[in-house]
Amino acid sequence: MQLNQEQTLLTYLVDFVKVEYLMRTNPLGIRDEVAVKIQEHTSQDFRHLHEFYLNLCGVFRYTYYKDNQLEFTFDGREPSERYKMEWSATFKKWCRGFCKHDNFIRAVLDLTVFYPAESPLLMVDNRMHAFLLQHFDIKIHPQKGIQKKMA
Repeated sequence: MQLNQEQTLLTYLVDFVKVEYLMRTNPLGIRDEVAVKIQEHTSQDFRHLHEFYLNLCGVFRYTYYKDNQLEFTFDGREPSERYKMEWSATFKKWCRGFCKHDNFIRAVLDLTVFYPAESPLLMVDNRMHAFLLQHFDIKIHPQKGIQKKMA
């Protein structure tokens, strides 16, 4: 089965978070209840991270393509392919940086590994949204889009 880019990148995020959490909290590899649950987690259900992913896409576009134009490339690649490659590299770089914050790691684990599959999606992404706004010092306005926070 071919995964789309969102699924691939969210899989990377969740896997990176799980490894980072276990390395920080369980460097000896002791198999307790939490460690086992994290290690055995295989779900590809990332619906709780979808809104975060979309917001992060918007931040990427806002940060690197404010003028809404893709640049011409003279290396034979399509602009969309270049954009996808830049987006993937930036997403992974940002995720590694986000994982320096314990509250981010815990939020991702809560929304994936520890979130009951049968539970509805009810305001579960508030912590992720707040983290994103604080990390990039921006606000997302429904009518005006992404804006830099005024001091």
